[in-house]
Amino acid sequence: MEVSARGFTFDVYEGGPADGEPVLLLHGFPQDHREFDLLTPHLHSQGLRTYALDQRGTTPGARPPAVGDYRISEIVADALAVLDALGLESAHVVGHDWGAQVGWLLAALHPERVRTLTAVSVPHPKALLLAMRVKPTQKARMAYFRAFQSSRSERLLSAGGGAALKAMLRPGGPRGPMYVDAMLAEPERLTAGLNWYRALTGDQLKNVGMITVPTTFVWSDRDGVVSRLAALRTRDWVEADYQLVAMRGISHWVPEQAPQSLADAVIARIRKV
Repeated sequence: MEVSARGFTFDVYEGGPADGEPVLLLHGFPQDHREFDLLTPHLHSQGLRTYALDQRGTTPGARPPAVGDYRISEIVADALAVLDALGLESAHVVGHDWGAQVGWLLAALHPERVRTLTAVSVPHPKALLLAMRVKPTQKARMAYFRAFQSSRSERLLSAGGGAALKAMLRPGGPRGPMYVDAMLAEPERLTAGLNWYRALTGDQLKNVGMITVPTTFVWSDRDGVVSRLAALRTRDWVEADYQLVAMRGISHWVPEQAPQSLADAVIARIRKV
């Protein structure tokens, strides 16, 4: 369905029992709402109502042109406005990759809107910043971030039929090419996704403090970006019931590579409230 919020039109894909507890699903880059396709049936079977949001830049009706339009504060405001438009005072939030970053900010700055948080693959921002300061290998793992901010990144990532993007997504399974094909069909979608990286500056994360809602962080040991230290130190930033779920042999692309295990973690978090 289409949802009007903040002067934009967002695509939201709902499913599950109409009276189920609401779960807001927030995707990452370079994916879209479809990264949760393998997860949602497990949630629906447990009576949960899901709302998978195509976020700013992915939704054609919410694709402003300026880099500054993709500041993380704007994207958090989008999520809040979509909840308002759906008539939801609060929801369980599940976010992967950039969606996890949005989830951390939602929980930190608007805890009254977040019943529980399940953040997947991206730890609390302060834990990641700490790991980057004290562990040179963590800083090296983030080198791709600067590459994505480059003005040449569209050309490099779309070259050879999106070969670089397809290679990046390959560990998650066979579904990766469909995201790449969508971006090649709409080059402005790729630019919008990269603008999330270009718009992020350190000052935007300085107000992300303690999390006071029940939280699960899902980390996988084959994630090429997030170190064990960043995963472990996330605990320091949650003043509520907390669990670290460490998945063995799983890459960064958890929702598609391990949907059942992720569903188990999400359901356990929600049922514990």
